[in-house]
Amino acid sequence: MPTLDWSQCPAVESIPGKRSGAWVFRDTRTPVSVVFDNLDAGASIPEIMEWFHLSQEQVSAVIEFAARSLDAPPAPPHARLADAHTLR
Repeated sequence: MPTLDWSQCPAVESIPGKRSGAWVFRDTRTPVSVVFDNLDAGASIPEIMEWFHLSQEQVSAVIEFAARSLDAPPAPPHARLADAHTLR
């Protein structure tokens, strides 16, 4: 599975020193990963919202962002190489 660029999702943030820089729901200490880990374990969205004190909007935002990101066509290999060269 490709790594998602969470910096493009306005519902989350990563702050050095806050949860070791993990992506968390904005203004919380709750990692985004709890949604996906618990869905994978069979929890429902209402359960996750209750357990982690998240709103429907927060949970929907990360699920929709992940779905859109995974549906996006991958960058062509030559574009990825060009990006790698510009980082040097």
